[in-house]
Amino acid sequence: MAKAIMIQGTMSGAGKSYVTAAICRMLKQDGHSCAPFKSQNMALNSYVTPDGSEIGRAQALQAFAAGIEPSAEMNPILLKPTTDKGSQVIVNGKVRADMRAAEYFKHKTELIPEIMAAYRSLADKYEYIVIEGAGSPVELNLKKNDIVNMGIAKMTGSPVILAGDIDRGGIFAQLYGTLSLLDKDEQAYVKGMYVNRFRGDISLFSDGIDILEKKCGRPVLGVIPFIPNRLDDEDSLSERLSKQSNTGVIDIAVIRLPRISNFTDTDVFTQYSGVSVRFVSAPDQLMIPDMIIIPGTKSTMADMRWMCESGMAEQIMRCRRLNVPIFGICGGYQIMGKVIRDTDGAEGGGTAAGLGIFDAETSFGADKKTVRVNGCFKKLDGFFSCLSGYAFHGYEVHMGQTDDDSALTDIGGSIIGDAAGCYIHGIFDEKGVSQALVSALYERKGLRLEEKGTDRTAYLDKALDAAADSLRKNTDTDMLYRIIEEGI
Repeated sequence: MAKAIMIQGTMSGAGKSYVTAAICRMLKQDGHSCAPFKSQNMALNSYVTPDGSEIGRAQALQAFAAGIEPSAEMNPILLKPTTDKGSQVIVNGKVRADMRAAEYFKHKTELIPEIMAAYRSLADKYEYIVIEGAGSPVELNLKKNDIVNMGIAKMTGSPVILAGDIDRGGIFAQLYGTLSLLDKDEQAYVKGMYVNRFRGDISLFSDGIDILEKKCGRPVLGVIPFIPNRLDDEDSLSERLSKQSNTGVIDIAVIRLPRISNFTDTDVFTQYSGVSVRFVSAPDQLMIPDMIIIPGTKSTMADMRWMCESGMAEQIMRCRRLNVPIFGICGGYQIMGKVIRDTDGAEGGGTAAGLGIFDAETSFGADKKTVRVNGCFKKLDGFFSCLSGYAFHGYEVHMGQTDDDSALTDIGGSIIGDAAGCYIHGIFDEKGVSQALVSALYERKGLRLEEKGTDRTAYLDKALDAAADSLRKNTDTDMLYRIIEEGI
C-alpha cells in the first residue's frame, strides 16, 4: 500500500497544482513510482485519457510529471460548471448527471465509495500518492461532509502540507488563519507549510519563517520562489487570462468567453518570444490582431448569445472582413457555424444563430464525445495553407455534432478563406504546426521568424524538471520524505 502526502492550500490559486506536480517529478527523478490524486476537481480545462475518460487537466499534467499515463482514478469526480448554479458531474471519467449545486452537495457523500475505490486502486500500484486538495480547507459553510480536503486526509490517513501564496500578500493571515480555523483533530494532520511564489531575495524572509513557525507550531519546509512558467492551468484565476503573455511583433487575440474551457490550447504560442497572446473579454479590446482564436466553451449557446449582446460577434466579423485569420476550437468551432440547435435541452434548449462563417450546423444530443485523436491537415488554400500536410495529435471532448465538410483535416473540421475550425484540443501543440503558423504570421508582416519552435510536450517536460529542481533547492526535501514516511 502506497504512502501518501497531501498538499492543501490557503485559497484557490495558491499553487497546489504546481507544488503537487513538482513533488511528483521529484519522486520520479529519485527513482520512485508515484501517482497524483484529486478526489474532486472543479474545472473547465479537462483532458481525455487513452481510454476516453475525462479528468482535470492538472491531474493529467501531474501524471506526466510522474512519468505515467493519466487515468480516471487520479480524478474520480470532475465538476464542469454549466451555469453559475450548476455543473456537469463526471464520475470515473464519464458523465453521471447535470446537477444544481444544492443537489450535488446533498448527494456528494454517496460518491465516497467510488472515490476510495479509485484511491485504493492507485495505492496498490504505486509507492507514493501525492494528493491535491481544492480551494481552502476552511470554507466553514462548506466543511460539512467534506470529500476533497481534510475529509480525504482522514479517509486516506495522509499527512498534510499547507501551501500559502505570498505573492498575493497576507501570508501570515493565510497560514495562521487557516490552521486556527481547522478543528483540533484536523490540525494534527498538518505537518508543515510551504510559502509559495516568493519574489526577490529569499534570505530577507528569514524572520518571516521564524514568525510563522512560532505562531503556527509547524515547520516551514521551504520558501518556493516565483518562477514564470507555462505549465498547464485549469483554474479561472489563471494569470494568463488577464495578462498578455509577451510583448511581441505578433498579436494573437483569444476570445475570453464567459464559460471558456481548455484555454491552454493556445499556450504553445507563448513559447515564442515574438508572439503576444492576450485574452479579450470586451469588443473594444479586440482591435485588429494578427490572428483570432475562439476557444472552447462549456456553454456554447449561452456564450454565443453573449457574443451577440456584447458586440463581440460584430467586432470579430469586422476583423474577418479585414482578412484577419480566425481559428475556432470545439465550442469556438460550433460558434463559427450557421446555427446551433439544442432540441434535447443539453444546454437549456432552443436554437441560436452562429457567426455564419461556415455553412455548418451543430446539434446537441445526450451523448458526449471523449476521444484521443491523431490526424493531419489536408492540402489547404488561403492563410492556413501553411499547415498543409502537418501531422497533429490531440483529443476531442464535446457535446454536440457538427455537419462539417472535413475540409480542414482528415478527421474533420472546416475551412473557408482565412477562417478555420475543428473539435481538436491540442491541435497546435506539435512543433511543426505552431512554428508553421507563427512563421506565416511573420511573413504576413514582411518579417522572418528566426526563432525555432518547441514541441509542447518537450517544453512541459523541461518546465517540470525546473519545478522539481526549484523544490529541491529551496525546500527541505529530507523533511518532506520524513513526513511522508512517518505519516500521521
